[in-house]
Amino acid sequence: MSDDAILFDVSDGLARITLNRPARLNAVDPEAIARWQVLAHEIAERDDIGAVLFDANGRAFCAGGDVVAMSQLAAGEPDAGAVITGLADRIHDGHRTLRESAKPIVAAVQGPVAGGGLGFMLVADLVIASEHATFASRYADVALTPDCGVSTLLPEAIGTRRALELTLTSRTLTATEALDWGLVTEVVAPGALEARAREIAAGWLAGATGAFGQAKRLVRSGLERPFADALDDEARTIGAAFETPQAQAAISAFTARSGSR
Repeated sequence: MSDDAILFDVSDGLARITLNRPARLNAVDPEAIARWQVLAHEIAERDDIGAVLFDANGRAFCAGGDVVAMSQLAAGEPDAGAVITGLADRIHDGHRTLRESAKPIVAAVQGPVAGGGLGFMLVADLVIASEHATFASRYADVALTPDCGVSTLLPEAIGTRRALELTLTSRTLTATEALDWGLVTEVVAPGALEARAREIAAGWLAGATGAFGQAKRLVRSGLERPFADALDDEARTIGAAFETPQAQAAISAFTARSGSR
């Protein structure tokens, strides 16, 4: 296995990004943060990538930030808070880039998710969780506040009241509870996790890949801007989609089927 903090490969249109610090429960350190930012931009910009599978090695998906590594980095700095803010800014740039990209992302979550790991997970558009996965905030355990987009992505997924409960208490959700709350899309047996995530990604790649990506972008951005702007974007996007060879072939096939009824 590579020593890279995050593994990355692209095959047949599918990018796979894998958190690779299993001994630290895939908590992100400065190296992982820098690589996350770079890979996010690469994924967004590469035309040969149509979908993304996001997973992690080891027993945990992501424990958020590596507090030990960050404390060591900030030690002795005249403005330690600014050091941490800078690291958070790099994570957030990666999150923003992936969230705004026209590349659908499925996450395969095999184990515990905590703190900023919730934000990493929720960058994905669909989240497939193992029955062994658990979900918790844990920020208060180290007297810190949410980062990695958690203050936005968590209430977006499960609602404000439940987001506050998870953030302001020590509650840990099971995979079944997370499904009930809307935090994850689907729960599967541990042995079926990767296959199910790959099945979803393969469906995107085999279908109207460009349309899936643009639909993801429209839905993701819809709540963050005025309704009129969203409508204008929808009009432009569907017009551009209509002219693609893929859409023309699909529309012709649909028309032929409808005419034969």
